[in-house]
Amino acid sequence: MTEKKNVLNPKLNNGVAEITPDQLFPVLGKVTLIDVRRPDEFTGELRHIPGSKLVTLGPELVEFLDAQDRDQEIVFICRSGVRSREACLFSQKIGFKSPINLQGGMISWNDYKFPTE
Repeated sequence: MTEKKNVLNPKLNNGVAEITPDQLFPVLGKVTLIDVRRPDEFTGELRHIPGSKLVTLGPELVEFLDAQDRDQEIVFICRSGVRSREACLFSQKIGFKSPINLQGGMISWNDYKFPTE
């Protein structure tokens, strides 16, 4: 069995792997993007990254992660990076090997003027 190669090279920040929007943009479509905000935020003024899946932080995220491959590279996204960091810490605790936080969240993504939907 060949080991799957991760496409991102995150930096550790207090025990959590993080990437910046400019590191994520070139690999859109090659990593799983999970937006942990509320539905009204996902469709609100900051919008969301194309290809991201809305899985709200809390019981919905717990249930979703239970059904996922713990070896996959997942980038968690929120408004500013706080809730997505929490999602990373939780996913690490339950055995995920490559959870990654999008530093600065959708605020930072929009500052780069990258596409949203």
